[in-house]
Amino acid sequence: MSENVHPKATSVAEFEKAANEKLSEFVRTYYSHPGEGGQTHRDNCRAFKRYRLIPRNLRDVYIRDTSVTVLGSKLDFPVAIAPTAVHKLAHPDAEVATAKGAASMNTSMVLSSWSHCSLEQVAAAAPRGVRWFYLLFYRDRGRMKRLLERAEWAGYTALVLTVDSPIYPFTLRKTPVVFPVQFRLPNVWLDDDVVPGSPGSLEQGSALTKITKNAATWEDVKWVKKNTRLPVVLKGILSGSIPEDARTAVDLGVSGIYVSNHGGREQDGLPATIDVLPDIVRAVGGEAEVYLDGGVRTGTDVLKALALGARCVFIGRPALWGLACNGAEGVQQVLQILKDELSLAMARAGT
Repeated sequence: MSENVHPKATSVAEFEKAANEKLSEFVRTYYSHPGEGGQTHRDNCRAFKRYRLIPRNLRDVYIRDTSVTVLGSKLDFPVAIAPTAVHKLAHPDAEVATAKGAASMNTSMVLSSWSHCSLEQVAAAAPRGVRWFYLLFYRDRGRMKRLLERAEWAGYTALVLTVDSPIYPFTLRKTPVVFPVQFRLPNVWLDDDVVPGSPGSLEQGSALTKITKNAATWEDVKWVKKNTRLPVVLKGILSGSIPEDARTAVDLGVSGIYVSNHGGREQDGLPATIDVLPDIVRAVGGEAEVYLDGGVRTGTDVLKALALGARCVFIGRPALWGLACNGAEGVQQVLQILKDELSLAMARAGT
């Protein structure tokens, strides 16, 4: 895999093209994985194009401030990296490189439980970076407690709970997945676990089914809240016009509502995230920060999400495309493109 991205890659779309030329068919399919018919995956991107910006003219926009404070951490711009699995499929340095790229741009990264690198390795590689941890729900609360403590000790500043995956996909798997590279899952398996098989095998899938908790409930969220000092963010909230989930989360003291449909990888036929964002912002009423992922490809997309009430947006696949093209520098390049595009869009919108 070449370490040098095509010199003409000056947009996220061009990074996608360059990455797809480098990645194997297996990895391209694994990362894109649109879910069933791919309706939600496609609509996430298309939905942004249905919204229009109304510019204000003759304003002094010579200096623009793209910085934002997210859960108490000041970021240079409101684009952070979403939790995505197995970065080693894109680059040998895996999540360590992604974290370095994010830290170099002074923005946040959410480390997935399904990562090749451990919480501690990522923290050591990018000690000045802003890091959140995506925690799975487990049957054994003791296991969850140990992972919560590891995240706190390693300097992670928030916990993300994904609530839109009531059934983990490995519980449904009938045939093994043979990955093209070897990797481990140090944020799922603890040091004293006996790990059967390899990731993707039916043996490991069966073992994961025994330790993870399908169909987690609000009681599990309450337990996490009571057992950590870190702010808790719920990822996967979509109910806005019927705002039960958003309001219930706020009433429990959740610090962040992360509007997401899993990039269209889980349930197909869900609404695009930008379409439900305004309803959720209204339901939350300023009592928690609201974030969004799904379909963000340009700085104009970022500005539209901010205008509709998001505090920050997250990118998943674009960060992986940068990683595949050029490691940590590629991640930085993708983020820089979005920052520059956002600043220009702000100027042209008169803000």
